[in-house]
Amino acid sequence: MKILSIDTSSKICSVAITEDANTIVELCSHDEKTHSIKLMPMIDEALSKASLTLDDINLLACSVGPGSFTGVRIGIATAKAFADVKNIPVTGVTSLEGLAYNLIRSSASFVEVENTLFCSMIDAKNSNVYCGLYCYSNNCLTQITDLMAEHIDTVISKINTFVSSTDTNLKHIHFVGDGACIYQDLLKQKISNTSLTFAQESQNEASGISIANCGYIKYQNGDYGTSAILSPLYLRKSQAERELEEKQNSK
Repeated sequence: MKILSIDTSSKICSVAITEDANTIVELCSHDEKTHSIKLMPMIDEALSKASLTLDDINLLACSVGPGSFTGVRIGIATAKAFADVKNIPVTGVTSLEGLAYNLIRSSASFVEVENTLFCSMIDAKNSNVYCGLYCYSNNCLTQITDLMAEHIDTVISKINTFVSSTDTNLKHIHFVGDGACIYQDLLKQKISNTSLTFAQESQNEASGISIANCGYIKYQNGDYGTSAILSPLYLRKSQAERELEEKQNSK
């Protein structure tokens, strides 16, 4: 199965083509302001380097956020257009799932540890983070709590509550994402009753390969469909919406 993946949810625009779980090509651009300009040329270049066309693609995997509101919309609109024109099935992958797969695909032995949590954390500015807790077993990543978009102190409190209340004897939490980097010292200081490890710097960035790998597993589990299944995952209102509400409430 040949998979074309798109991730425009962060400052990085990433496009990858894989065959099953094997990488054929990945291209990245680090200028968030030019995603709308660079995405299509990057897809064309990736297809050319792989000696493929859209007719050869069997699955589209697209990041649905959370992250940049504009970036998410650009990626989803592109994936929907390809899916509709070429009748290609699609699957949506959250940016938090993608980050967890950065760790999963980097070390086979890493995911064989029992009682392990993966915590993906993305900086959402003003001491807020997007956060997801996952476990990995039977070749599948499972979300084990609701996704969070809250102040870092609230997120830490919820992680501690989960760790203390779960029946599983947790041995480890593996953190990944720029939010985990920013608040690493605070996490080490305030999370108790389990040991923590943190991803290497390069693993904290969005990757089209990880989106493709996660999408492949989702496809195998029947989690795919037409373009209609793709919709942005924002978790919180945009800054413009929040500012408008503040103005209205102040009247």
